Amino acid sequence: MWRAELRAAVALAATVLAGGCDWYYNSVPSPDSLWHRVKWFDHMITAKYVHPYSRADVPRDTPAGSVPVSGGEASWRIGNPGELQYAFDQAVADRLVNPTTTGGTAPRPTVEVVRIPADLAARGDTLYQGYCAMCHGQAGAGNGPVGVKLGAPSLLTDRARGYTDGYLYSIVRYGRGLMPQYGDKIYDPLDRWAVVNHVRKLQAGAPAVAATGGMN
Repeated sequence: MWRAELRAAVALAATVLAGGCDWYYNSVPSPDSLWHRVKWFDHMITAKYVHPYSRADVPRDTPAGSVPVSGGEASWRIGNPGELQYAFDQAVADRLVNPTTTGGTAPRPTVEVVRIPADLAARGDTLYQGYCAMCHGQAGAGNGPVGVKLGAPSLLTDRARGYTDGYLYSIVRYGRGLMPQYGDKIYDPLDRWAVVNHVRKLQAGAPAVAATGGMN
C-alpha cells in the first residue's frame, strides 16, 4: 500500500514541478527578447535578408543596389531562347578579344586563385583534361567516355574552327545547348582563356573532320 502511495506522491510532485517549469518559461521574459531594445543590437533582430525558400526568383548575378564587386566582368547571359538550357548574347561574345594573344588583360577574380601549374599553356591542358575531355575527348574529337553517350560535338570540325575565341570563351563560361556552364568552376577569366587556347592548339594539330554529334 505504501508503495502505491509513494508512486502517487512522486507523480503529483512531478506534475507540480512540470507546471512550475511551464509557468516560468511562459511568464518570465527571456533575455533574448530584450536585445532589440538595445540600439546597438536592433539590426540583429530586423536584419534584411532573404529567408531560405521564401522566393524562387533570387538572381544568381549581383542584384541592383547591392555592394559592387570590383575586378569582375560584365555579364552577357540572356534568357532561354528556343528553350535552350544555357544561352548568351552571341554578338557580345564574338566581340570579346583574347587577352592572352593580343597582349591585353583579363578581369581578375574577386577571390585569390591558386595557380597549378603556373604556365598558361599547361594550365589550359590541365583544365581541359579535367573538365572537357570527358565529353569532347582528350584530343577534341568528341569521343570522350561521356560524350559518346550524349552526342558531344567534335572540336575539330570546320564549324568549331570558325568560332571566335570570344564565342568559345562564352561557351566555357555560360554553356550552350546541352553543355552546362563551367564559369562557376573555372572562375578565373585567364583560366577560361587558357582552355580556349588549348582548344585552338588541338585544332591546329589535327585535320578538320566532318561534323558529328551535337552542336554548340
